[in-house]
Amino acid sequence: MNGRTKVVGYIRVSTDKQADEGVSLSAQRAKIEAYCVTMVLELVGIVEDAGLSAKSLDRAGLRSALGMLESRKADALLVVKLDRLTRSVRDLGELVEKYFASRFSLLSLSDSIDTRTASGRLVLNVLTSVAQWERE
Repeated sequence: MNGRTKVVGYIRVSTDKQADEGVSLSAQRAKIEAYCVTMVLELVGIVEDAGLSAKSLDRAGLRSALGMLESRKADALLVVKLDRLTRSVRDLGELVEKYFASRFSLLSLSDSIDTRTASGRLVLNVLTSVAQWERE
């Protein structure tokens, strides 16, 4: 075993317009692959949801990526930006509670979040606190 963090990449676009604005699936895929090489991460797969909104967590690709965490095929979920994962602070809070608080890591390139580090956990905890505050 090489000791590298095993990551599953998750990419998503909701509209054709997004593909024209630089967040195409292929652009996200390339960023994830390059990040894994640079940061010496083991990329075990990239899962995509094409043409799906982030308004809900009920997406086949997302379920598959989270399933890879549950089955221990990956240790972390990697996204280009948090809004590719969810646009809902509430849903982010739910994901953090269920997956990223202690069991698995979350990495977001554009948001500089890496919950393997203290500063990455701090940023995510602030976002989660906002989510909990919004629920009340």
